[in-house]
Amino acid sequence: MAILKFRAYYEEDDSVYRDVAVRHTQSFLQLRDIILKAYEFDNKHQSTFYRSNDHWQRGREITHEKYDKAYKVEPLIMVSTILGSEMRDPNQKFVFVYDFVKNWTFWVELISVSKDEDLKMDYPIVVKSEGIAPPQYGTRSVVGDKLAEIEEKYDLTKNAEGFGEEGDSDDAEETEDEADEEGAEDEAVI
Repeated sequence: MAILKFRAYYEEDDSVYRDVAVRHTQSFLQLRDIILKAYEFDNKHQSTFYRSNDHWQRGREITHEKYDKAYKVEPLIMVSTILGSEMRDPNQKFVFVYDFVKNWTFWVELISVSKDEDLKMDYPIVVKSEGIAPPQYGTRSVVGDKLAEIEEKYDLTKNAEGFGEEGDSDDAEETEDEADEEGAEDEAVI
């Protein structure tokens, strides 16, 4: 089974991209979902793909559903359109637009085709992330949710061992002689 690897660039900054791998028999809906997952976006909004050329001009539309707008040509529907059926070029390109109000736009380019499927992977899958994704809503911290995990792991409460008030000299200070003696003992043990 052929595996298609796509690179989805964020239109406003092409140094931000995600590589995703999908089977050629999977649908455009599955490609949409893995791109959104890769960029940490939800899938609550309208979306569409356009077949494209090397200049990122929009061609035939492959849409999530038929929207209330005028179409020059009837659109294909994502859930029933298989990726392999729309590959016309070894470097096939698509423009992906998500959330028609915010108009998130991604350039999606086929970067490789492999005959061999990795049986350890569950397709579709994100295989590479480069750059910090734009926040879908509001602002995003560089640290994000990881800060809370760090705070929990290193619970720096007031009376935690090794931490005290500045200038505490009751029981934590050592003289130079005591430190030298401990250093000598450590060297002897090693």
